[in-house]
Amino acid sequence: MTFQNQAQTTVTDYDGNVYDTVHIGTQVWLKENLKVTHYRNGDSIPNVTDDVQWVNLTTGAAYCNYDNDVNAAITYGRLYNFYAVSDNRSICPTSWHVPTDIEWTTLITYLGGENVAGGKLKETGTTHWQSPNTGATNETGFTALPGGSRHSGDGSFLTIGYYGRWWSSTEYITTNAWTRDMAYNYSTVARTNYYKLSGFSVRCVMDSVTTQINEINYQNEIKIYPNPAIDRVSIDCAQRQDLKMQIYNVVGVRVLQRELNNGTNDIDVSSLSKGIYIIKLTGTDWTVQRKLTKE
Repeated sequence: MTFQNQAQTTVTDYDGNVYDTVHIGTQVWLKENLKVTHYRNGDSIPNVTDDVQWVNLTTGAAYCNYDNDVNAAITYGRLYNFYAVSDNRSICPTSWHVPTDIEWTTLITYLGGENVAGGKLKETGTTHWQSPNTGATNETGFTALPGGSRHSGDGSFLTIGYYGRWWSSTEYITTNAWTRDMAYNYSTVARTNYYKLSGFSVRCVMDSVTTQINEINYQNEIKIYPNPAIDRVSIDCAQRQDLKMQIYNVVGVRVLQRELNNGTNDIDVSSLSKGIYIIKLTGTDWTVQRKLTKE
C-alpha cells in the first residue's frame, strides 16, 4: 500500500485559505479541516455564536469557531452544521465536494478497515491530540485533527483535542446524517450518525475525473507505456486520428497538452514532478482517460 504524498499540491477556497492535498488510493483529499466562511458562489455562511440560536436553526445553515474563538480555526478548522454541508451552493472549493458516506467507506476500506484506519489518518504526537493518541502513525499524510464538536441540544462546545468528527454529505434519516469519528484513545474510525444541528469538521475530497468524461470502448485500443514512466511515455492511438492529449495532476490542473498523430506518439514528461496524473485523450466524438504514474 502506497500513498502519493509526493504529489501534493495546494487548493484555495473562496476566502483565500490555502490547503495542502494528499492522494490516498483512488482519492485526493484536503490535508486540513475546512475553514471557509462563504459558499463557492460568494454567499456568506452565517456565523452563529449564540447557543440558543444554534439549536433553533432547524433548517438554517451555520458555521462557528470552537468556543467562538477565531484562533481555534487556524489549527482545527471551523465547525459546520449539516445544513451548510448539504447546501447546493457548496462549501468546498471548485472541483471539490463534501464526501459521501460511500466515499468515506472507500477511504477506510483502502486503509484496511475501521479497526486500523484511524491510526493511519491521525496526526502523530500529542501536540493536538490528547495522550495517548492510540495507534497514530499518519502514514497516509491525511493529518486528522481533533476539532471537537458543537452539541445539537444546547449549543455547547465539546471534546476538542479528544475527538474529531467529520460530516459526510449523506442523510441517514430526516433529522440525522452520517459521520466519521476518530478518538484520542482508539485507532479506529467509527461510522455514526448525528443530528443535523450538530457542529462538526469538514474534509473535502476532489471530484472524480472519471465522472467528468464519457468513457467508451476505445479504451482497450489505447496503449500507454511505460507506466510508471520516468522521462518519456509512448501513446499508441490505434490509428485514431485528430486526437488531443491533456495531462492533469491530482487536483485537476492541466499540466501538459498536445495534438497526437495516429499511431505511436512519444511524449516528454521529464518536466513533471513525481506522482499520479490523469491522461485524457479526446477524439471527434469520444474521450478516454488513463492513470499515469510518474517516477
